[in-house]
Amino acid sequence: MSKFQEIVKSETPTLVDFYATWCGPCQTMMPILDQLKSDLGDKIRILKIDVDKNQDIANKFKVRGVPTFVLFQHGEILWRQSGGMDLSTLNHKIAASVK
Repeated sequence: MSKFQEIVKSETPTLVDFYATWCGPCQTMMPILDQLKSDLGDKIRILKIDVDKNQDIANKFKVRGVPTFVLFQHGEILWRQSGGMDLSTLNHKIAASVK
């Protein structure tokens, strides 16, 4: 958990993808997240958290469904949303939220 805290306190915006291996929409989001990282490069960090293996972190952030995306910067939650979305929507949500 301390490594997680260190990462989300970064100045670089960090998109945390709370997912599960058995989740269909989570699998659908994988290539979208890969494209997002390709498009934004060093402007964003993407951290994938398997909720089945990291229940303590998932519980701390009250993740009740997967996928759930939480955008952090300087340790603050800038935006969060559950459910899949297309690349354009995800890009827009991040751009609108980053300080």
